[in-house]
Amino acid sequence: MRVLDALKMPFWVAQVATGAKSFRDNPVLGSRRLNARGLHVGRVRTAQAMADRRRRSMTDLLDADHRRFFAENGYVERRNALPAETFEQLREEVNGTLFDAWEMRQGNAVTRFIPLSPEVLKTLPALAAFVNGPVFQGTLKYVASTRAEPTVYLHTVLTDPGLGTPDPQTQFHADTFFANAKGWFFLDDVPEAAGPFSYVPGSHRLTPARAAWEQAQSETAASHQNRLHGRGSFRIDEAELAGLGFAAPVQFAVPANTLVVADTFGFHARTPSLRPSVRIAVYGSVRRNPFLPYAGFDPFTLPGLRGRPAQLLNVYRDTRGRLLKKPPSERYVGKTLITDPAHV
Repeated sequence: MRVLDALKMPFWVAQVATGAKSFRDNPVLGSRRLNARGLHVGRVRTAQAMADRRRRSMTDLLDADHRRFFAENGYVERRNALPAETFEQLREEVNGTLFDAWEMRQGNAVTRFIPLSPEVLKTLPALAAFVNGPVFQGTLKYVASTRAEPTVYLHTVLTDPGLGTPDPQTQFHADTFFANAKGWFFLDDVPEAAGPFSYVPGSHRLTPARAAWEQAQSETAASHQNRLHGRGSFRIDEAELAGLGFAAPVQFAVPANTLVVADTFGFHARTPSLRPSVRIAVYGSVRRNPFLPYAGFDPFTLPGLRGRPAQLLNVYRDTRGRLLKKPPSERYVGKTLITDPAHV
């Protein structure tokens, strides 16, 4: 063992008790010997038990019918999330505003991120009311099993299947090994040809078949040819999904004014777009240390930090990129309308 590796070992060991997921970057998490003895599956099993425990203390955030549906399927879909007049006001605010934006290209898809900080929301009352309201906040937090502050953006996905390599997000995958939430409040209709979000119902649970599959993946992930798989976002094809006994994927070709929130430990993907398309949504995500016994006590709920996770994340990425002289994957593109063509 090299001296530097020996110095890093306490850090690598400590990461076992966190949400760290990369088999490539941490030789403890990626150890074939330790994972053969159940390290990875033990982390998954413990994280799921803690998520279930936290959700039992969070029933005030989501009504009983949606909680039951989520427990079975792993996602929540709420159509007509806002009254029609309120929704139209929100759309007018969003479509008529120039925002500071960051963009990321993955194959033939560009994703635009616009952080919704308190300063941005101050002049957009309908958008602010939705972002800070109980439907968006409560659904995200319950699905993620934590009362932590969501990271919230306006989110545009611009896809042109005739350009570049395929979007890697079109292969079914799990984001990480524990419960977390991603949600989209769609501001326009999402037709089937435009590459809607797709989710495998029930795949958020660690069934015996899923546990065996996770075990097998963990023993070889550190050397897997797919970089994202090796970093803990396991990829899976549809034939394997069927073999695990899950139901067929559900595609969310939904009307505008629909909120979809999913636990992305479950398998999900972007459906390949059949034509150039633009999908616009209010996007929120919540991810926290999966082994915490409590749902609250998030520093980002303190005054001055509330509503700023997305803003601070972008500041961190931009600063890190400048210091390392390596541009981040999400690049600042200046002021833009939400519907403008891609800049990267």
